[in-house]
Amino acid sequence: MIIANPIYDLVFKRMMENDKVAKFFIGTLIDQPIDTIDLKPQEFTFENKLANLSFFRLDFIATIKTKSGEYIKVIIEIQKARNHIDLMRFRNYLAENYKKEDTVNGETLILPIIPIYILGFNLPEIETACVKIERKYKDLLSKKIISKKSEFIEKLTHDSFIVQVNRISGKFQSRLDKLLSLFEQSNFIDDKKFVKEFTHKIDSDDLKIVTDILHYTGIDPKQKKLFEIEQEAWRSIYAGYRESEKKYFKDLKVKEEELKIKDSTIAEKDNTIAKRDNTIAEMENTIAELLKNQA
Repeated sequence: MIIANPIYDLVFKRMMENDKVAKFFIGTLIDQPIDTIDLKPQEFTFENKLANLSFFRLDFIATIKTKSGEYIKVIIEIQKARNHIDLMRFRNYLAENYKKEDTVNGETLILPIIPIYILGFNLPEIETACVKIERKYKDLLSKKIISKKSEFIEKLTHDSFIVQVNRISGKFQSRLDKLLSLFEQSNFIDDKKFVKEFTHKIDSDDLKIVTDILHYTGIDPKQKKLFEIEQEAWRSIYAGYRESEKKYFKDLKVKEEELKIKDSTIAEKDNTIAKRDNTIAEMENTIAELLKNQA
């Protein structure tokens, strides 16, 4: 089956507009059954007047209710390439969501947050395709792990999940394997890596729903056109990032050279002062010897 590549914002948005797919995606990753979900894509307009480009940058926020009755805010970030400003953008976005109160059934709440990062680049230190970073409560006096959780702590700290799409290996056994297979970056049938052949057996209702959506998205000419606009816009953004990065490191190198020169000058002045102090000390010793001899 031909499907669209869900790592692109517009494709991912189309996929996650279906509640069953959104529950399948988030519930499988966090390994919790989801009762209800309210997904709210956050749209940010990007404009490049020189390139005559305009498109939406999409981040995804979902309020979920687990089968246990707990409400959680899930934020999903997709980043296709690595740039030096990524970490600050992620941190700022996370901070903004920590500052926001949420409304659930007409009631204003402060919800725990779980971030999910879908990366189109590899973290060299982490070789697996999917990672959960989780917290533990530890009694520092007894050195024992505390099994209970505090609502206060849960709303101030968070677990997080990272998916590295380039490390997805093609396994198709567990529910998580089947979800990740949708993001596998292989079997493309076009140069732009927008559509690919999904070669695995569709053996569940969840997988059928999501592959049907991705299939129709992949063969729709209008969606392909929107994808091309998004891809061109990102190409312009990355070019700008690269120029900013070059300037940043060039300025940094200039500053380092200036600091080296200043450090060298200060060292020379320190040596001069030290020599002068030694000369003065020698003169004082000589004068003291002369006065002693005269006495």
